[in-house]
Amino acid sequence: MKLKVRVVHYGCHGRDCWYADIDDADDRQPDDPYWYADGCRSQAEAITLACTQLAVLEQTDRPLLRISESRVAA
Repeated sequence: MKLKVRVVHYGCHGRDCWYADIDDADDRQPDDPYWYADGCRSQAEAITLACTQLAVLEQTDRPLLRISESRVAA
């Protein structure tokens, strides 16, 4: 499976924020990623967090769980 990182800029309570998520590159509907970070203060922070998480996911032997699946499993 190919994973992709998506980084989005948005306004939040009068300040700039950044959101990042990791999802399947072939998933056209980004509504349930494998990982996400919300409220990052800069684009660089969002990218750094996502790249760090990608490295963690690459090292795991467990199957990837989407956000909705991980909440059920917890």
